[in-house]
Amino acid sequence: MSRKSIPVSRGTGLSKACDLDQMQYGCRIYNAQCRCGYGCSAEYRYNSNEDCREALRGGRGDICYRTKPCLNGGSCSQISSDPGYKCRCEGTGFYGAHCDKPCAGPSNQGFRGPFPYECVII
Repeated sequence: MSRKSIPVSRGTGLSKACDLDQMQYGCRIYNAQCRCGYGCSAEYRYNSNEDCREALRGGRGDICYRTKPCLNGGSCSQISSDPGYKCRCEGTGFYGAHCDKPCAGPSNQGFRGPFPYECVII
């Protein structure tokens, strides 16, 4: 039996793909607001808007609000896998787990390694 993966679209672009059996309708906390839709279950962790709002009120704790892990204008989303959040750095000029690494520019000729997708400007 072959497994298929599909990319998941978000308001900020495409996310990493997840297996079809990991897709669900649910809600997630994004920039201190509940957003509901279809996506990967690791990110859309709340079954309803009510569950999501309860988490925002502090019933389950919003790690993004408490710890503010995303720097330089990055957006934070709660996820169910460790460390409990994911930073979205697209459009900030930074990349990395906390949007703390500057994207290479014309003056960074010595950049080594794969070019981070967060740094692509279209």
